[in-house]
Formats: sequence, C-alpha cells, structure tokens
Amino acid sequence: MNEEPVPVEARRARARRGDGDKLRQEILTAAGNMLALTSDESAVSIRALADAVGVTPPSIYLHFADKDELLIEVCELNFDHVSRAVEEAAAEASNPVDAIKLACVAYARFGLEHPEVYRILFMRKASTPEREQIEMGQLLNSSGYGWLLRSVHECMDAGLMRRTDPMLAVLGIWSLVHGITSLLVSKPGFDWPPVDELIGYNIDAHMKGVQP
Repeated sequence: MNEEPVPVEARRARARRGDGDKLRQEILTAAGNMLALTSDESAVSIRALADAVGVTPPSIYLHFADKDELLIEVCELNFDHVSRAVEEAAAEASNPVDAIKLACVAYARFGLEHPEVYRILFMRKASTPEREQIEMGQLLNSSGYGWLLRSVHECMDAGLMRRTDPMLAVLGIWSLVHGITSLLVSKPGFDWPPVDELIGYNIDAHMKGVQP
C-alpha cells in the first residue's frame, strides 16, 4: 500500500500524559483500515502505520512488541463482531437446529467478507505457545462460543441430538463450519454452491449423525 509519508514537521508533538491510550487506538484503527483495504497483512508495515497516524516507527513499538502482536489485536477486535453476527442471525430461527444453521452461515460469511482477518485469527499458527493459550482462551470466553454451547444444550433437551459431552458436540460443529469457511477463504476460485446451501446441507448431515 503506497502512502505519501507524513512530513516531519507535520508529525504530532510528544504525547501528553493520558494520550497514550488514544494513540494506541489510532494505531489499531489505522492497521484495521489497511488490512480491510488491502486484504494482505504484508501491506501493513510499521512504517506505513507510523506515517498514517503521524508518529515515528519507534512510537509504535512503545505500544506493541511487534507487528504480529499488533495484527492479532486488530483481528481480535473483530471477534466481537463475529459473535454479534452469529447471535443476531440465530435470533431469526424458530428452533435450535435452524438457529445453529443460521449462526454457522453468519460465521462463514464473516470469513468471506474479512478473509485476511479470518486467516490471521484461525488459519495460522500462534507465534508462541503462550500466545496460543491466550487466543484459545479468548475463543472459549467469546459470546459466540457461549451461544453455541447453550444451543447444543437446547438441541439435547429437545431430543434433537443425543445427550453426550456438550463440549464434544460444540467442537464438532465448529470444526465442520471452520473447515468449510477455511476452504471458502483459501480456494475462492472453486465453483462453490451458495454458502447457506453448503452450510445447511452439512449441518443437516451432521445432525442426522448425532440424533438419538
């Protein structure tokens, strides 16, 4: 992404006490905008970000250890959007199975609309084991995961799924929809059917296999 550098005289003055959080948010916003415009994490460089917010590159490192940490945080901000989209879509359903279908379609569509964000969040290895634990903890604590767990319980209570370990059932559904979404993101040129049909067919097949 080629941006005109910000002239030295136009760079912001030394931040006043209390302005650090504001600058940090501006950096995250600029990185998110670059990622959305380019769909390419390699286009989001520390120098480009520094120019975009009017600071020097070392100022970025006062807030983020490296580019990876910055990008992960940008993508994690989108995690709440995924959770909200899942819950809002599911609210249109009249039964828990249809709710799961609609939620999974919303999840897949998020991946298609934000492919680079999805890839960074779910399709690359964490930089360290500690980072992986943090990311998995955020997933398990997200409202979208909590919603799916409740929906699985509802399906079991309604006799639509055999009663088993709810965590196992949730991971089975997530693995299914994540596999589909990853293929849609990584192989966009394939002649895929409409995403709602693809997800619906596979959720139906999955549910038939777990019926009591």
